[in-house]
Amino acid sequence: MPIYHKLGKIPPKRHTIFEKPGGGLYYEQLFGTVGFDGMSSLLYQIHRPTMIRAIGEAIDVSPVIAVAKNIHPRKLLGFEVPAKADYLESRTPLLVNSDIHIGLAAPQSSLRNYFYKNADADELLFIHRGTGTLRTLLGNIPFEYGDYLLIPRGMIYQIDFDTADNRLLYAESFHPIYTPKRYRNWFGQLLEHSPFCERDYKLPQDLETHDEKGEFLLKVKKQGILHQLVYNTHPFDVVGWDGYNFPYGFSIHNFEPITGRVHQPPPVHQTFETKAFVVCSFCPRMYDYHPRAIPAPYNHSNIDSDEVLYYVDGDFMSRNNIAAGHISLHPGGIPHGPHPGAYERSIGKTSTEELAVMIDTFKPLMVTEAALKIDDGVYYQSWLEG
Repeated sequence: MPIYHKLGKIPPKRHTIFEKPGGGLYYEQLFGTVGFDGMSSLLYQIHRPTMIRAIGEAIDVSPVIAVAKNIHPRKLLGFEVPAKADYLESRTPLLVNSDIHIGLAAPQSSLRNYFYKNADADELLFIHRGTGTLRTLLGNIPFEYGDYLLIPRGMIYQIDFDTADNRLLYAESFHPIYTPKRYRNWFGQLLEHSPFCERDYKLPQDLETHDEKGEFLLKVKKQGILHQLVYNTHPFDVVGWDGYNFPYGFSIHNFEPITGRVHQPPPVHQTFETKAFVVCSFCPRMYDYHPRAIPAPYNHSNIDSDEVLYYVDGDFMSRNNIAAGHISLHPGGIPHGPHPGAYERSIGKTSTEELAVMIDTFKPLMVTEAALKIDDGVYYQSWLEG
């Protein structure tokens, strides 16, 4: 995400005196990654960001594993994840390993009575249902159906929803999330053949600056524990900042699919990457235009990765009996492919309206107890014929 952005008031030179209008100094904070070697932003705050007033209960929120070593293709009925009022309590981890936690959430209320920070993981939220505003100490980002929201680790945020009907796919990544390197030049700019560009991003705007003292609850997730810290000042007291490390949004509807005369492999749909997994966006697109092309994907042996597909909307041309909100898991070690009839049905078709998010992990995924509760139990037999 190598884009320079700034909001609010900043001094002309880094690490120099920056005086408040009424006297005193603003406090500078480096919000950086990979030690001092990664992307960073410089924040200027009214109060010291270090004033902890009290530390409350620590709650273990680690996923409860049901199947640690899985080779079972599964279909999870995602809309059966129960809705809950609280944003964090609504988040249900389903498929996890040491690199990523994948889950669903159905929060009914805005997060306003505390602040949240994930100290371990970048968070990628995909908005399936709902509209609202992501509010952070670096500015606000309005969101709607189809938006990805990328929230760097350590970012303090709240989230507002316009209604009670919200459905989110989320991924907690223990590695930094970047755009695909094959779509970037050596300066970090997205290239002409990239299926999206920097112009498509939703950058933080409307910087909220609160000069307030009191008791402000910040829930911090670290190593599977949700810590509760009470700070002496409002976390959103930034008067200005600049740099490269900040949250942003990107609409899946702005992804421009790459097509060809014959079927293109999944990497052409790639939207994000880490060292441990990739995220792809399957969007409405023209089908292959070779006169003898078979648009449906060929069978594929998952040797090096587990494949997770979250079905958002449309026709899902390679699957039978799939609906919006379903998740399919195709584990590494065995092949998967189009369902019976899908291969043949695709011949002669000119386009697809499918919309889906795929996450391919390079380590096997474990299945949580929560995932088993929404597993249809028979998906692995859905390729049988006769």
